[in-house]
Amino acid sequence: MRLRAGTPADIDALETLELQAFTHDRLSRRSFARFLASSRGDLIVAEADEAVCGYVLILFRSRSGVARLYSIAVDAENAGHRIGSRLLEAAEHIAYRRGAKTVRLEVRERNLAARKLYRRFGYAIVDRLVQYYEDGSHALRLQKILAG
Repeated sequence: MRLRAGTPADIDALETLELQAFTHDRLSRRSFARFLASSRGDLIVAEADEAVCGYVLILFRSRSGVARLYSIAVDAENAGHRIGSRLLEAAEHIAYRRGAKTVRLEVRERNLAARKLYRRFGYAIVDRLVQYYEDGSHALRLQKILAG
């Protein structure tokens, strides 16, 4: 498995992964294209056997010390192989390199596997967002202060 910067050639695979990984609040092809072209974000893909098996998208705002982990996904076939951990490590490294002091994200309150991963990486709950997702599910806002 290797990590690399996403490219426009990955959009088909990213869209397929998005449809498999999420039932609501999915990123569209258009959104992936926009994020890939933007200097305000980094999209990293994980490849196994030359096929995209995961991605992480982290966003930045000008003059802000807070990076936003916008989305992370790993296909079911590769779950349990630490791909999510490697993607999260890469996102944090990029955030730190770009000057962020904090990483924030939202996660479905009922997504226990993701919450366990974030807790293992030192993320703390800072807010509960009622009916945050389009299906009415609640979210937790988590954040981590990046070490120097």
